[in-house]
Amino acid sequence: MTKILVTGSRGQLGSDLVIALRQHYGAINVIESGRQAASDHHDSHIYELLDVTDRTQLQHLIQQYQIQTIYHLAGVLSATGEQHPDRCWDVNINGLRNILEAAKSFGLQVFFPSSIAVFGPHTPKLDTPQVTVEDPSTIYGITKVTGELLCHYYAHHFGVDVRSLRLPGIISYSAPPGGGTTDFAVEIFSAALTSGTYTCFVRPDTRLPMMYMPDAIRAILGIMQANAAAIKIRSSYNITAISFSAAELVSEIQKHLPQFICHYVPDFRQTIADSWPAVIDDSKARADWGWQHQYDLAAIVAEMLEKLSGNRKEVEVGALSL
Repeated sequence: MTKILVTGSRGQLGSDLVIALRQHYGAINVIESGRQAASDHHDSHIYELLDVTDRTQLQHLIQQYQIQTIYHLAGVLSATGEQHPDRCWDVNINGLRNILEAAKSFGLQVFFPSSIAVFGPHTPKLDTPQVTVEDPSTIYGITKVTGELLCHYYAHHFGVDVRSLRLPGIISYSAPPGGGTTDFAVEIFSAALTSGTYTCFVRPDTRLPMMYMPDAIRAILGIMQANAAAIKIRSSYNITAISFSAAELVSEIQKHLPQFICHYVPDFRQTIADSWPAVIDDSKARADWGWQHQYDLAAIVAEMLEKLSGNRKEVEVGALSL
């Protein structure tokens, strides 16, 4: 059975991906890792402390557990990266290079999440093609472009089976956002349910590509399980599901919560959002390995509100029982 290492496993993406991987491959075969100690230890789950910038520590874990596949999710996101650029470069670039070096040495398969942040102000905003101008305006975007080039290099020069997706904004109810520019599309749901109001840090007309977490997980598993011959792009595939503006998201939430009010107070993240595409062309992913999304905006909003409402009720019941 395939032994899998997930770096950055307690982030927004990792929290859901680990669950899916355990269901597919068995809990004993999925090793979580991160820089912080796990607060919720489970006897059947393996969690290891790992700083991906420490190559020796990484290689020790690979040998200890006889790892065959790495889902490399450890990274510093866009908004946080602007505040800590040195840390962003160290983790996102040196960490990835350590992963790719290990993959070269041990013959591993690797998943690397890139981002629409590779695009910039001169990239076409509508139907952004697979091959186009990449001139990011953030250190995070710069690290993702560099990461894509590293993946391409290791694949073509050393035969590393590395696969990557340029992920859009990811919407999830199971883990809090982690310092990204698309965080408003997650934060807004909890605010709508708890206080009935939200202060959005981008303008109402800000339109960005988005994806619901279950679609993102299916996309990651899909590309990793595809026949190697089908993976024709080794830098990173454009991938998306839907695009919507902040105002359209608010309108959809108000269909369920008519009293909900959103205020718009753009901050430094507005400039980042303005540099990104509004609609992505992911036809290559759909043609090469059969990518298809399932959730539209209405379905995402309905399920997010339902799941978060359920979580709130569970917390209230737990509080009353103390």
